[in-house]
Amino acid sequence: MAKAQLNYRCTECGWTTAKWAGRCGECQEWGTVTEAAAPTGILRALKPVSIGADRAARSITDIETASVSHWPSGIAEFDRVLGGGIVPGAAILLSGEPGVGKSTLLLEVASRAARAKSRVLYVSAEESVSQVRMRAERTGAMHDHLFLASETDLATIVGQIDAVDPQLVIVDSVQTVSSSNGEGLAGGPSQVREVASTLIRVAKDRNLPVLLVGHVTKDGSIAGPRLLEHLVDVVCQFEGDRQTALRFVRALKNRFGPTDEVGCFEMSGDGIVEVADPSGLFLSRTTTPVSGTCVTVAMEGRRPLPVEVQALVVASTAPNPRRVTNGVDSSRVAMLLAVLERRAGIRLGDKDVYVSTVGGVRLTEPGADLAIALAIASAANEKAIPHTLAAFGEISLAGEIRPVASGKQRAAEATRLGFVTRVDARSESIREALRVAFTAAVSDRERELDAAF
Repeated sequence: MAKAQLNYRCTECGWTTAKWAGRCGECQEWGTVTEAAAPTGILRALKPVSIGADRAARSITDIETASVSHWPSGIAEFDRVLGGGIVPGAAILLSGEPGVGKSTLLLEVASRAARAKSRVLYVSAEESVSQVRMRAERTGAMHDHLFLASETDLATIVGQIDAVDPQLVIVDSVQTVSSSNGEGLAGGPSQVREVASTLIRVAKDRNLPVLLVGHVTKDGSIAGPRLLEHLVDVVCQFEGDRQTALRFVRALKNRFGPTDEVGCFEMSGDGIVEVADPSGLFLSRTTTPVSGTCVTVAMEGRRPLPVEVQALVVASTAPNPRRVTNGVDSSRVAMLLAVLERRAGIRLGDKDVYVSTVGGVRLTEPGADLAIALAIASAANEKAIPHTLAAFGEISLAGEIRPVASGKQRAAEATRLGFVTRVDARSESIREALRVAFTAAVSDRERELDAAF
């Protein structure tokens, strides 16, 4: 009898090989190829199961819809991202860079839920209970209905859930919890899969919402198998720069609401504070118009945000002039410089150009093209654009201004904030946009002189 050949299988994608390999040949993951059972060569026929009347397939028009009830977490910006609040039985995954404030945000969510007379279990697998208490005292998140536990064993965490009987469970983090039923170390693909599936099963069986904290890799993706993102109901990403206090929470996946909402928060010495109206965070405080500045209205999800773009153009003696950007795409700025020189006649090839945004926000959408171009033209000509002007639009290589998405929302936000002049897709070309902007500057200066005399 021929000896059965032993196979090896990747736990991530299912790729099989006759010999062990340290790296999967299909998904290129390291350490995921494990020994699999030898194939028997026997195919077992499946026997059809008789379907009762209660499980029979029905027409989609005959199926009644059940409304999803959201439970407010007490933080309006977080509820905005979740689609109205936390849904009972939902599994929510919150990921982000180390030190961005994930634990601080969820501790605040736990304290708000505890104040609403709900028993909350906060399981910290990375910190001791005394460390969590110290942070809670500093941020004012103390409450009798908030229970803390420092556990790394999955069975013990489930036992804590049985003992406390909470209405909300927070696990920080899913990559540091291990199960005796899984193989490998904590954080490995098999362990993350076992821990997540068990906690999600507990959430569904008990109608208990579970918030999970997830680590990220160097490229910003969630650590562990992609199955983790498929298992949970909501995937939220916590974004922010350590140099600034502003933080954004956006939904990448949401089975109970939209995925284009963004929540704004600000980190302070007393914890994390929600920012209901961030319209003034990305604008300068000067009252006198300065050349090289222009305001645009960017879209963060479905929320319009005014952002000021600043540019500086100086003569250069170097053979290769410098192009320095901060908060905007450098390749996009290089394209706009070429369009300004070719289509608007502004010579920039022998000058150093610096472009930056106010407040550390990053503009990645093409709707900021027009504001960047106007700021550069203003700096090159030493002509200030008035504070009452806002510009948004995409610029093509032909010098045309194209409309951008959510144009009505941008215009409405600009009007609400007091911008009386808008430069957008109504201007046919970049030359026309420059004429409108500088004409508005002259009119604004004339009004100032009339008021002075």
